[in-house]
Amino acid sequence: MKIYTRTGDSGETSYFDGTRVRKDDPRLETYGDVDELNAWLGVVRASGIDAAIDEELDRVQRDLFAVGAQLADPADKIATRVTKAAVTEDNVLRLEALIDRCESELPPLRHFILAGGTPAGAALHVARTICRRAERRIVALESAVDPVLLQYLNRLSDLLFVLARLVNHRGGVGDKEW
Repeated sequence: MKIYTRTGDSGETSYFDGTRVRKDDPRLETYGDVDELNAWLGVVRASGIDAAIDEELDRVQRDLFAVGAQLADPADKIATRVTKAAVTEDNVLRLEALIDRCESELPPLRHFILAGGTPAGAALHVARTICRRAERRIVALESAVDPVLLQYLNRLSDLLFVLARLVNHRGGVGDKEW
């Protein structure tokens, strides 16, 4: 199979159900943001983070493929057939538990903080902002989206913030308060 298909040369692409849409379609923009977020998490993972955080981010990246798949399937046909392409409330609960574990290692947050710190911490802050953008784009979609996708991204942005703080803390770089 070749990587190029030439089917997008006119500025259109297809959803999973074969519906053709322009490449600037709002739903496509949304899962493009999710893809960008996933790529930034790859940058974080390539920066030499500890094995436990790397393992959690691997799970998040897999979840994000499922989020993208669900967004690329407005007719909701794939998630019922392919379980790995579905994000559920269990995924949201897993993120909440991880946030709680990470926060237990951190000093309490009393002020806004500036993004930065270690390379991995700074990249996690970038990923957090992309996650928030994807979340805003889901809210802006006119067509219905499974509410759990919004919950997942909302919780994920919180996790990425906490992970940025944790990676910086473990790297000996404290929060820089605003």
